[in-house]
Amino acid sequence: MEYRKFGKLNWNISEIGFGAWAIGGDMWGPQDDNESIKALHKAIDLGVNFIDTAQGYGSGHSEELVGKVLKERKEEIYVATKVPPKGYAPWPPPDNYDSSKSFPGNYIIEECEKSLKRLQRDYLDVYQFHTWATAFNIGDEWYEAMSKLKQQGKIRAIGVSVHDTTPDSVLASLVNGRVDAVQVIYNIFEQYPQFNLLPIAEKMGTGIIIRVPFDEGSLTGKFALQTKFPEGDVRKHYFRGNNLPAVIKKVKEIEEFKNSKGHSNWSMPEYALRYCLSHSAVSTVIPGIRNVKQAELNCAVGDGVWLDKIEVEELKKFYWRKDFWREEATLEEVKS
Repeated sequence: MEYRKFGKLNWNISEIGFGAWAIGGDMWGPQDDNESIKALHKAIDLGVNFIDTAQGYGSGHSEELVGKVLKERKEEIYVATKVPPKGYAPWPPPDNYDSSKSFPGNYIIEECEKSLKRLQRDYLDVYQFHTWATAFNIGDEWYEAMSKLKQQGKIRAIGVSVHDTTPDSVLASLVNGRVDAVQVIYNIFEQYPQFNLLPIAEKMGTGIIIRVPFDEGSLTGKFALQTKFPEGDVRKHYFRGNNLPAVIKKVKEIEEFKNSKGHSNWSMPEYALRYCLSHSAVSTVIPGIRNVKQAELNCAVGDGVWLDKIEVEELKKFYWRKDFWREEATLEEVKS
């Protein structure tokens, strides 16, 4: 496993991290806790030292599993978790939403204590907002609460997990030095962050955590028109209607391109991860890992081998901004 500096914090972070949403067991279909625990141990055995979880993953169950495993390990493991917006605040919030409604100061501090208890730790390495709006940049209450937690040694870094389609919403807080880390979707389809967020983050020394490197699984190349997702699996909604055939068609085109570049020995998941790691601003990529086999396959990619600049440039032809949570692909996208 190769390691990278985590922005200006200079932590040595594994290129491949552990995405712990699925092990929460609530939105990705059935998940066995024993499999989750084995997967966490295997990933750490293979050099993973960064785990990303959230309070909202199984109502804290993901955090509990991570905490249980880390109690059995002696390695230095960096843990990032997320605080959800309070109550019934809109998700994602409108651009002009008042941050004090989603993240009042006392709430941020109280929820941090709950995460610490579930994770069985004295501090969080990265404490992230699980959602964000542009107007939050000018809020002070959230920053004062996070700064207090830093001063108390309860957290080491302030993070933001930006919404799928608005990665630039956090830029002002990067420039103002209020945010240490940003988690963002970046993959062969969702290339938009390379134009604004990633260059600014690199200049400011902001740690960058890449989520959804496989576009909810589509870029693994394993889906077919006959693929069915179990009840309770978020992909059942994401790939509804025209979405699945549209994605399958485009992924096949990417696979053909991959093979034409001499990478036929690389699987599609491997290629997707290497694409993400090819940007110098990226600190770590956190594919979701549910079992030992996935841990082994994903961790094998953290070997420092990336795509060259010419190939990355050529991959821009697969740029595809979409928001399948809200709308379906058009018939034209299926046919084109």
